[in-house]
Amino acid sequence: QVQLVESGGGSVQAGGSLRLSCATSGYTSGLYSMAWFRQAPGKEREGVASINTFVGSTRYADSVKGRFSISQDKNKNMLSLQMNSLKPDDTAVYYCAAAWGFTSHSLAPSDYRHWGQGTQVTVSS
Repeated sequence: QVQLVESGGGSVQAGGSLRLSCATSGYTSGLYSMAWFRQAPGKEREGVASINTFVGSTRYADSVKGRFSISQDKNKNMLSLQMNSLKPDDTAVYYCAAAWGFTSHSLAPSDYRHWGQGTQVTVSS
């Protein structure tokens, strides 16, 4: 069984920063693809950033490129998302997700099997 638990969400003004964390536990060997997704009210869930945990390569959605950074700490079994220059459009529930094997840095929700419960991020103007 795999457990993912997000933390670090909150409220911030536009231009501010937040750092999200995702603690992973359980049988995680082989989870080579991890990602952050977000879902705003009335909108579909969208991929924000993904990482190949084996080699550390990353991919970002165009909407967050240059502002967000995904990283991992293998020793702590932790996935992080550093979010800078936040905008009101970044307001959403953020989820971390994991997939077995390699997904070629997929940002499609259907490619991920394991999900956290989500953490709210609210950016005010």
